[in-house]
Amino acid sequence: MPVALDAMLVMTPDVCGGRLRIDGTRITVHRIATLYKQGQTAESIVQSYPHLSYAQVYVALAYYHENQAEIDAELIEIDLEYERLKQMNQVQGNA
Repeated sequence: MPVALDAMLVMTPDVCGGRLRIDGTRITVHRIATLYKQGQTAESIVQSYPHLSYAQVYVALAYYHENQAEIDAELIEIDLEYERLKQMNQVQGNA
């Protein structure tokens, strides 16, 4: 039976911060995009996460490429928030 590719990605408010993820997993499109931007291929992502199929990874990558500007901006925001919290924690640790 064929699988609808768009059914492979889901968004649930109380799972993974409501971010789009691969159905049945806690692997977000953001995670796949980050690995891809770090130079990993679909093949290496599947090797790192053997519970994922190639189809799941390719659907996540396709979604990323169709929404790249938005996802890249969100990833930058996440990195900036991480750095802000890290600096705040260091300042509190030195107080």
